[in-house]
Amino acid sequence: MELGIFERQLRLMVLLTQNREYTIDELCRKLDMSRRTIYRYLELFRDIGFEVIKQGNVYRLDKSSQFFKEITQLVHFTEDEALTLRYVLDTLSDTDIQVRHLRQKLERIYDFGILSAIESDKERADNLKNLYEAIKQHRQVILHAYSSANSNRTDDRAVEPYAFLNNHNEIRCYELRTGLNKTFKVSRIGKVEILDLLWINETKHTQVYTDLFQFSGEEKHRIVLRLGRLAYNLLKEEYPKAVRHIETDGPDHWLLTVDVCSFQGVGRFVLGLYEDIEVVESDTFKAFLQEKLSLLTKKVSSVS
Repeated sequence: MELGIFERQLRLMVLLTQNREYTIDELCRKLDMSRRTIYRYLELFRDIGFEVIKQGNVYRLDKSSQFFKEITQLVHFTEDEALTLRYVLDTLSDTDIQVRHLRQKLERIYDFGILSAIESDKERADNLKNLYEAIKQHRQVILHAYSSANSNRTDDRAVEPYAFLNNHNEIRCYELRTGLNKTFKVSRIGKVEILDLLWINETKHTQVYTDLFQFSGEEKHRIVLRLGRLAYNLLKEEYPKAVRHIETDGPDHWLLTVDVCSFQGVGRFVLGLYEDIEVVESDTFKAFLQEKLSLLTKKVSSVS
């Protein structure tokens, strides 16, 4: 019995130290545990010296925890050391299988998406690093000179950042002025200033999802598409993760059943291949497409 409990604790620890993001519900499904058990083990980890980090609804174990360093001191790298190793590996041949394996191992442990950012864009790299630190420390920030496509203006935004999205190209924040959770494009931020103020609205931070087509939102909408061979092949090429949501439907057709956060991304895909795609579900998505087609028809008519 004791060995079984210890094994489950270790399995949870492994998931929380991977370079992945898991919510409590996802951990429950992966480990076949109840929420109560997960929370109990998280509290245990805290008691024995681990720093348990909560970002929005996502949990992880901070590798800078003192206890973590003690049990891994012979193989532990600081983040700067890990980045140096990554840069050295990047200068080596990409065809060497050992080099690729070493890169993959480092990427599973260290968050290069945030910490290395893009070498050719120091301003973006600094912004990502500051956002990462603000999330870790639960601090408010100012997004200086944020260029908004919706309001068509540039201004400063006081926010509580709590989750990265879309391969760290977007940051999910609670905006203090409006009291709303919003998604900001990192590329549109002029400068990130970390404030000496802690979060005061954590209970209002909402779970957000990113769908197959790289659109994010707080709600999901189920759609079902019947694909011909052309649409099927292009979908796999452009969105490799779609494979897990596809099943065969006869010799030359496939069904895509997936939840989306926005109809914008999947709508572009469908409209671009409308001759090879049948919309099976949902009625709401069909209405969305009909509205787009109606607008397109009006534009074409006005041109002619």
